[in-house]
Amino acid sequence: MPTVLRFDGLRVVIYPNDHRPAHVHVIGADAEAVFALNAPDGPVTLRESIGFRGGALDRIAGVLNDNRVALLAAWERIHGD
Repeated sequence: MPTVLRFDGLRVVIYPNDHRPAHVHVIGADAEAVFALNAPDGPVTLRESIGFRGGALDRIAGVLNDNRVALLAAWERIHGD
């Protein structure tokens, strides 16, 4: 599971054997969320979350949106699209 971004003690990962559409998993100490990257125009949207609170999810979405182009490139590199 390649970590494609780290921030605030969180890891953003893309699983090589994962399904489409393009999305990332955000993993914290006791929490995980999945955000759809919504290629090509964005913005990212929350698909599911366990353990994160609303304010944290808003902050995470902001960071992911700021890095969305790089995250989409990582998805394409990992999945070969």
